[in-house]
Amino acid sequence: MDAVSRIRVVIAKPGLDGHDRGVKIVARALRDAGMEVVYTGLHQTPEQIVRTAIQEDAAAIGLSILSGAHMTLFAKVIELLKEHDADDIVVFGGGIIPEADMPELERMGVARVFTPGATTQEIVEWVRSAVPARV
Repeated sequence: MDAVSRIRVVIAKPGLDGHDRGVKIVARALRDAGMEVVYTGLHQTPEQIVRTAIQEDAAAIGLSILSGAHMTLFAKVIELLKEHDADDIVVFGGGIIPEADMPELERMGVARVFTPGATTQEIVEWVRSAVPARV
């Protein structure tokens, strides 16, 4: 894939969670696979994440959530994308998310959730198949 048609992904750690080792590994794996990755850093608000995704013309937002606030944070990001007429941006995520919450996350529009044990290769392959490149 050339630079003109690379997949552009914003990776973010919303909320108060300060554990970023896993998200940095995922960001690097996506970058190593030829994607353009913007990692926003720790303690981002949903507003900051959506603003970054729109400014960067991202095709996807990947949220890493270990704090237990996944239902609220995913919902707010999706709501803000709709408000900014940017709900074509694919939202996915990972972290410590109970299996019981998966159907509700899917219903609200989260495209995929990766739980502990998911390999970076699995994440890369899913992003390649589910997220369109931006020209």
